[in-house]
Amino acid sequence: MKRPTCLRISCCALLGVLAACAVPLDEPPRRPNIVLMIADDWSYPHAGFLGDPVVATPTFDALCAKGVCFSQAFVSAPSCSPARAAILAGQHHWRLAGAANLWGSMPRDTLLLTDILADQGYLIGKFGKGHWPSHHRHRKTLPLPAGHERFEKFLRRRPAGQPFFYWFGGQDPHRPYDTGIGQRSGLDPARVMVPTCLPDHPKVRSDLCDYYWEVQRFDRQCGRILQELERVGELDNTVVIMTSDNGMPFPRCKATLYDLGTRVPLVVAWGARVPGARRVTDFVGLQDLAPTILEACGVAVPAAMNARSMLPVLVSTATGRVDASRDHVLTGMEGHVEDNPQRAIRTDRYLLIRNYYEGAWPVHPDSEYNFNIDPSPTKTYMAGSRDTAGAGRLYQLAFEARPKLELYDLDRDPAQLVNVAQVEAYVETRKRLEGQLLGALLVSRDPRAFGRGSEFLSYRAADRAHKRAQQRK
Repeated sequence: MKRPTCLRISCCALLGVLAACAVPLDEPPRRPNIVLMIADDWSYPHAGFLGDPVVATPTFDALCAKGVCFSQAFVSAPSCSPARAAILAGQHHWRLAGAANLWGSMPRDTLLLTDILADQGYLIGKFGKGHWPSHHRHRKTLPLPAGHERFEKFLRRRPAGQPFFYWFGGQDPHRPYDTGIGQRSGLDPARVMVPTCLPDHPKVRSDLCDYYWEVQRFDRQCGRILQELERVGELDNTVVIMTSDNGMPFPRCKATLYDLGTRVPLVVAWGARVPGARRVTDFVGLQDLAPTILEACGVAVPAAMNARSMLPVLVSTATGRVDASRDHVLTGMEGHVEDNPQRAIRTDRYLLIRNYYEGAWPVHPDSEYNFNIDPSPTKTYMAGSRDTAGAGRLYQLAFEARPKLELYDLDRDPAQLVNVAQVEAYVETRKRLEGQLLGALLVSRDPRAFGRGSEFLSYRAADRAHKRAQQRK
C-alpha cells in the first residue's frame, strides 16, 4: 500500500494552525436539538427500507441511510396515551399509576422529559397529538405544551442559539380512513402483503391500501420538518427520531401484545455524531428514548427513569446485536377502551403473554361499542364471515377469549398464531420465560406482580369520574 506523503512544517507554523482551529476553552459544546416525530398506529415493517413492497416512505428511508434503524423496537403498551406516557416518563407505563390506562392522568410528581429539558433551557414545542387523550387531573401543566404550533412558526419564535425540543404528533395512520383512497392514489392492492392474522380478501387489501396511504402522508409531513431543519442549518445538530406509538388499527394488531400491536418502526439520526446506514437488532423499548435524549443533551438522568439509554448503541459503529444484554423486551396492557390487563416478554425466538383476565373476551364484535378494535371494513368483514372456513379461525384468534398463558415460537410461527403454551415440548421454555417475566416485573415494581392489579381499576374509575365532571361544566 502506498504510504502517504509526509508534510514538513515548522513548529511555529504548526502552533499557528492549531491556534486557528482551536475552540475557545470558555465556549461550551453546543447542545443538540431534539425532534421527535411520532405516528399514530404505524406497525413494523410497513416502510420501504423495512422491505414493504407497496408503501412509499422516502423520509424514513433517507433517515435510515443517515442514522440507525432499530429492527426490534417495541412500545411499552400498544395503546396511544399509555405508550406516550412511557416515552415522556422514561418508564414502563405500569409504573405511572393512572397513566397506564387510555385516558389516564399522569401522576403529579412524575419527572417528565419535557419538564427536565425546559428546566435546562430548552425551548419546548409541539404540533398535533401529544399525550392525548389523557386528562391530567393531577397536574397544572401538561406534559407537552397545549396548542398546535407548526415547525416553521416555532423556529421563528426561537431565540437565536437556544436549543429546542419539538414533538410532532402525527395523527396518521389512525382511523377513520377515506375509504378507497389508497387505490385511488395508485396503490396496488394485489401487491399488498396481507398479514397472516387477517383474511386475504379484496376488502382487506383495500383497507390496507388506505392504511398505507396515511403512512405515506405522515412520511411526507416528517419530510417537510427535515427540510425546514436543513434550511435553517440545524439538521446536523439535531437528534431526529421517527417512530410510532403503537401498531396498526386492525384486528389482532393494535391493543394486543402481538408484534403487529407492539413492534414499531424506529430510526434515530444525529448528523456525524451517529454513524449511519446501520441496522441494529438490539431490543429497545420506546421508554428508552427519554434517558437517551437526556444523555445526548448532557443532562443527568433521574433515578426514577428506569429505562436504559440507547446512546452507547447509537454512537457505536457496529450493526446487528450491539449490546448483548439487550436480548429481550417487556410489553403490557391495562386499559384501552376496555380493561384487558396483560404482560409479555419478547425474545428473539419467543413471545410469552400473561393474560390476567383468563377467559375474558378482550373484544366483542357484536357490541354497539367497538371495545379494543377500531371499526373498519376489515373488522366488519371478519365479523360477518366468522362462520366461513377461511375466516373463522382468524376471527376466533382476533375476537374471542384468550387463555391465561400464550407462548409463540417465532422460528416456526412468526405470525404468532399457534399457542404452544400447553405443548409438552415447550413446558420448560414456558416456565423459564414465566420466571424471567415475573422477575423483571418485580424489579420494575409493577403492581400486578405484587397482586395489586385493582389499583389500575381505581385509577380508571377516578379518571372517568373526572372526565364526566369536566363534561358537565
